[in-house]
Amino acid sequence: MNDKSGFEIRPEQRQSWLSIALVWAGGMICVPCLMVGGVLSGGGLSIAEIIASIFIGYGLICAYMIFIGMAACDTGLPVSVMAEGALGRQGARFIISLLLAIACIGWFGIQSATCGEAFANMLGDMLGFEVTPLIKAISSIVWGVIMLVTACAGFKGLKWLNYLAVPLLVIVCLYGLIAGIVQNNGGEAIVNYSPAVSSGMVYGISMVVASFALGGVISGDYCRYAKNRGDVVKSSIVGVIPAGLFMLLTGALLSIVTGQYDVSIILGTVGVPLLGLIALVLATWTTNVTNAYSGGLALSNLLGFDESKFKITTGIAGAIGTLLAAVGLLAVFTNFLNLMSALIPPLAGVIIADYWIVNHGKKDRFIRRKGWYAPGMIAFIIGALVACITGGTFAAFPALSFLNLPFFVGPINGIVVSLVVYWIVAKLMPSKAVAEAQSEAA
Repeated sequence: MNDKSGFEIRPEQRQSWLSIALVWAGGMICVPCLMVGGVLSGGGLSIAEIIASIFIGYGLICAYMIFIGMAACDTGLPVSVMAEGALGRQGARFIISLLLAIACIGWFGIQSATCGEAFANMLGDMLGFEVTPLIKAISSIVWGVIMLVTACAGFKGLKWLNYLAVPLLVIVCLYGLIAGIVQNNGGEAIVNYSPAVSSGMVYGISMVVASFALGGVISGDYCRYAKNRGDVVKSSIVGVIPAGLFMLLTGALLSIVTGQYDVSIILGTVGVPLLGLIALVLATWTTNVTNAYSGGLALSNLLGFDESKFKITTGIAGAIGTLLAAVGLLAVFTNFLNLMSALIPPLAGVIIADYWIVNHGKKDRFIRRKGWYAPGMIAFIIGALVACITGGTFAAFPALSFLNLPFFVGPINGIVVSLVVYWIVAKLMPSKAVAEAQSEAA
């Protein structure tokens, strides 16, 4: 393996599995997860179906994020660099790094705008002033900068933010749920909840997977700090599944009881708007710094920098996202960002196939290939198309709606197809693979 990428993790940089798990928990404990829970109950799923969908959906995500994370732990590389093994240096740099950078920057902007506008609205209600578009823009910029500073602090900044925020967010969500139940006779509503028509388990699983599909792929950016493979497994399962179950089930129950899934709104209606404001800010903050951090790493690789420049590229990524949030252009890019989220998961399939199937999970066999590596590029393109076609992505684009053929869970379909295609094509092109491997090793 080439160890001169400038991205590897030094032994003293390794972190405890609990630190990494708290980063995942901080990413899960957010308003969008409450919204997904509300969507599940709104889709007519019973509470048992909701719980099963959460376990299966996050179980599927944990399965592929663990394999990605263990490979990153072995190599010490972020996902955008580790992809060079399956796609070649140019393929990883100009396709994957670009896609990851666009997706992470865009979602950073969306979260900054959501936080900034909600903060301005709630502060206006509390202090009694009119909230103008200018005030919303200023609020979005301020919170975007605050989140960006934390992201530029690197993994340690994320770790300490989550140490403080995650327990508080859990308490706030529990308080909001209990307050909603007490003030709305919610116990009876939950006991009597029996939807007449269910959208089905596949719908539920698809919604759960979609809520964290991108996070599962970029898991390597954080799991590379783990001390060993076992810590990757523990941090992924403990960080994702309990927090995801808690947040989605809370969102579903809040939706059943109050018709709202946003805990900040519920806390405002029960007389504690300040607590709701704190919950909103912290929930967005802990989720959004991961977008800026991963976006910065991807941008570093795209521009040909090593990790010593990651603060600069993270700053650029966050600044672009914050600017988009302030000028209100993000609504235009929503469908495009959803497309990015569908295109990126098949990357997990080619990385897993290259590291775990072709190279048998051995670090000394991992090669960062030069140029464009055909097996990986073919597998990624086919997997991405399958993910879009079966995941409903093209339904948002009228000219491509004829390609909408829903089947199971689009991102998972894309991962499986890209994995299988990579394995087959790599076996059919062994001489080329060996030649490129020897060239890179030399």
